[in-house]
Amino acid sequence: MRIAVVGDIHGNRTAFAAVLADLREAAPDLTFHAGDLADGGAGPSEIVDQVRDLRWPGVVGNTDEMLFRPEALTEFAVQSPRFQPFLAAVQEMAASTRAALGADRLAWLSGLPRVQLHDTLALVHANPESVWRAPAVDAADGELESVYEPLGKALAVHGHIHHPYIRKVGRITVANTGSVSLSYDGDRRASYLLLDDGMPSIRRVEYDVESEIKALGECGMPHADWVARILASGRPQMP
Repeated sequence: MRIAVVGDIHGNRTAFAAVLADLREAAPDLTFHAGDLADGGAGPSEIVDQVRDLRWPGVVGNTDEMLFRPEALTEFAVQSPRFQPFLAAVQEMAASTRAALGADRLAWLSGLPRVQLHDTLALVHANPESVWRAPAVDAADGELESVYEPLGKALAVHGHIHHPYIRKVGRITVANTGSVSLSYDGDRRASYLLLDDGMPSIRRVEYDVESEIKALGECGMPHADWVARILASGRPQMP
C-alpha cells in the first residue's frame, strides 16, 4: 500500500498545486494531511477548501489552532521566551487569516483531531501531547523515542519543524514530512512523505517560488515580506 502525508501547506497555492500534480504521478492509495493548512500564505481559504474537498484525513496543527483559538498563541508565547520577537507579527498575520477564512472554515479546522492512527502509522502535527512543540531535527534518539513510542505504532510521522528527516530509533521509525511551504532546511522545494508498504521516503517538488512571492505581495497579508524572505531562502528569517 502506498500512503502520502502532506503537511505545513501554509496557504501556499503555488506549492500545493505542484504537490498535487506530483501526487497524481505517485498515485498513493491514501493521503493524510499533517496540519498547518492556512496561515502564512496568499491563499488560506483556497487551501482549506481544497483539502476539505479532497477529504483527506488529517490532524490539527498549531497555526490552525491559533486561528480558531487565538489564546493558544499567547499561551505558547508566555512559555517560550525565544518566540517573543515573533509574537506581534504572527498575531497580525493570524488576525488577517482568521478574517479571510470565516466561521465555517474555522469550525472545520477546530474539528480536526490531534492524532491519526492507521495500520502501523501514527500521525501527529508536532507531538502527541502538544501541537506547539516537536523535537528538533537533531534531537537525540532517546528524546524521539520518549516522545513518539507511546503512540504505539512502528512508524511515527510528524510535521511542524519544516525540516524532513527519517530516523530509526530503538523499535520505531520517526519521520518528518518536511513542509509544502516555508522550508527551513535550505531547499526551497516543497516536501512531503511517501510510504511504500510502510517504508518512508521524502519527495521534493519544484514549484515557482517567485510566482508565489508575487501573489504574497498582492494579497494584502501583513508581513508578506517576511514570508517572502523565507520562501526565497528556504531558511527561517526574522520578521
